[in-house]
Amino acid sequence: MAEIITVSVLNRYVKTLLERDAVLDGLAVRGEIAGFVHHYKSGHYYFSLRDEQCSIKAVMFSRDARRLPFTPQNGMRVILRGRVSLFERDGAYQLYVEEMIPDGVGSMQLALEQLKARLAAEGLFDPARKKPIPTEPACIGLVTSATGAAIQDIRNVLTRRWPLVQVLLAPVNVQGQQAAEEISAAIRRLDADGRPDVILVARGGGSREDLWVFNDEGIARAAAGCKTPLVSAIGHEIDYCILDLVADLRAPTPSAAAELCVPDQGQIMHKIQLFQENIHKSMQKRMEMWYNSNERLCQALAARSPGKMLEDRAGQLDRMAESLRRAAHSRLAQEQQRMEGAAALCAGLNPYAVLARGYAMVRDEAGELLPAEQPVQPGEHILVQRARQTLRCQVEDTLEPERNPQ
Repeated sequence: MAEIITVSVLNRYVKTLLERDAVLDGLAVRGEIAGFVHHYKSGHYYFSLRDEQCSIKAVMFSRDARRLPFTPQNGMRVILRGRVSLFERDGAYQLYVEEMIPDGVGSMQLALEQLKARLAAEGLFDPARKKPIPTEPACIGLVTSATGAAIQDIRNVLTRRWPLVQVLLAPVNVQGQQAAEEISAAIRRLDADGRPDVILVARGGGSREDLWVFNDEGIARAAAGCKTPLVSAIGHEIDYCILDLVADLRAPTPSAAAELCVPDQGQIMHKIQLFQENIHKSMQKRMEMWYNSNERLCQALAARSPGKMLEDRAGQLDRMAESLRRAAHSRLAQEQQRMEGAAALCAGLNPYAVLARGYAMVRDEAGELLPAEQPVQPGEHILVQRARQTLRCQVEDTLEPERNPQ
């Protein structure tokens, strides 16, 4: 008779058998999600994975669920990677999921739209956060495959348009399981380096599946956190990915990205030539203006020079001297005429002139002139002054003056 054991021992034994089976450890299972439950308190995902005939319980713990770029939904076809074990309490075996990948275009597109909506809600696509691209970078950080056609196209364009620019290559795989992690790390490494003025993430054309890696959330967040302006150039013009939405500038092709990142040396040389011509014309015009201004200043200086001023002042002085001479002659003539008139008047009033005509002046003995109204008494001594002599006389008598006949 077989040994009697407990249910716990049985379940533990079966669990041990399942976990020791190498086939059941790390396997990948394709199916459709059903009965999906998100336990908000713990963050675990509980659901069933089914196909047309069977189903299996599955659980994805929060530490793995947090890495998913999408939210699983009922009816979504997925590929699960994990291990099979037994849940001892219920005696049910189930799939412990470590990785979940959308299976098919529909599921992949749904996961992509969910990721877009989540990143957009966080503001990663906001135009206001996009940084301007430098017009003349000295160094470009390039994230691409070292053996792909994109790097050759970019180098050809840079050499032709702006050979002065330095290219700092961060070689990565642009497809495959490790590509997303390598691209994210390369963006962060170039951003921390400090030398690049702009970072260019590029990949040549390919199928939708080939370019799908650039929809990775890790790459999007590395680009969003990049302090250096970042340009995305993935595939062809019709190809769009999440990196294009996060990048500061999206270019339709790698060659176009190289053209957008650097100026055209031909155009720069043409602009320099125009600047030189404009500067020459401006200098010529300035020189003409200065020459004309100098001529005017020289003329003004000559008109106001000390010699000219002295010459003008000398002329003025000569004219003033001549005017003074004329005024002096005129004044002298006037004064001479007045003096002659006064002299004639004085000559007419000169008593000695009267004496010369036969008249005489009478003075007393002391020599004082006797007025006509002062009487003279007989016996007084008087002096009679004539024109040429003075007579000392004694009055014998006084006579009444003769009456003039009427």
